[in-house]
Amino acid sequence: MSTLSDFSGTLVLVGAGKMGGAMLQGWLALGLDPQKIAVVEPRPADEIAALAARGVRINGTVSDASVIVIAIKPQDAAQVVPTLKPLAGPGTLAISIMAGKTLGFLQGALGADSAIVRAMPNTPAAVGRGITVGAPNAKVSPAQRGIADRLLAAIGAVEWVEDEALIDAVTAVSGSGPAYVFLLAESLARAGAAAGLPADLAARLARATVSGSGELLHRSPIDAATLRQNVTSPGGTTAAALGVLMAADGLDPLMEKAVAAATKRSRELAG
Repeated sequence: MSTLSDFSGTLVLVGAGKMGGAMLQGWLALGLDPQKIAVVEPRPADEIAALAARGVRINGTVSDASVIVIAIKPQDAAQVVPTLKPLAGPGTLAISIMAGKTLGFLQGALGADSAIVRAMPNTPAAVGRGITVGAPNAKVSPAQRGIADRLLAAIGAVEWVEDEALIDAVTAVSGSGPAYVFLLAESLARAGAAAGLPADLAARLARATVSGSGELLHRSPIDAATLRQNVTSPGGTTAAALGVLMAADGLDPLMEKAVAAATKRSRELAG
């Protein structure tokens, strides 16, 4: 992963909650000079406020910005985003991680000529294992896209789509996806308890199995289907369970319905 020690200009982070805070810590870990960072956060957590001692400007005056990262709640966008317009110059890049707020909305608030990246991260960003998908508008230069990629990579992997409409499906798969995985752990624990295991043991087994399998999937170059097949002996216990999960009315159609529902709701929220 590249460092951020050569970042030039001022980076303004608007919103330093869980996701914004995770990004900020990631930037600092990659060598971004704290004196090049300005944070706008009305209620900074103690760990954010403490960064002032390292040179990060907390709620100070900012006259210009080379990059503005908008990490506020979507419901605050209509009130907050227009106030950021004075910070943006001709070469400023805006990166928004707000769910449901389109490039059109952002351009309307920041100016039609603004270079903007709309990005959708997910909550594993808190441990540096997120994945973020970015969609740039036509004003984003190759150099600005490179800057955005480096900044977003501070919290995990980065992918890009050219069609903003795909962000709704991205939201449904990776944005909401961690909740599906956590639900799997819950469901597996309940199934274990129903099979006779003490509930606390079933919960520990499910948690370790889901997290360990995820780590194996992360580290292994082998695709998920092959990893599944490697666990499955013909006629064995795993095959018996997969016969249920992979049936015509099993997991695939259920997951398709779930992702379709999330995609539809994302489109509704985006207007």
